[in-house]
Amino acid sequence: MNLAQLNTFHKTRIGYLVFGLIELGLSYLFLSLAINSGSLWQWGLAIILFIGFAQNIVKFITKVLHK
Repeated sequence: MNLAQLNTFHKTRIGYLVFGLIELGLSYLFLSLAINSGSLWQWGLAIILFIGFAQNIVKFITKVLHK
C-alpha cells in the first residue's frame, strides 16, 4: 500500500476509526511509559497522539451522521 492509497483509506469512515484506535492505543502506551519514567518527550507524544485520536473520532462521527 503506497501513501496515496493510505491517504485515501484514511479519509473513509473505517479509516478514521482504525487510525483513531491505533492512536488511542499508542497514546495509552506512551502515557504508561511517561508515568513510569517521568520523561517529558513521552508525555508530549502521548498528548499529541491523544489529540490525533480525538480528531479522527470527531471526523468519524461527522461522516457517520452526515453519510
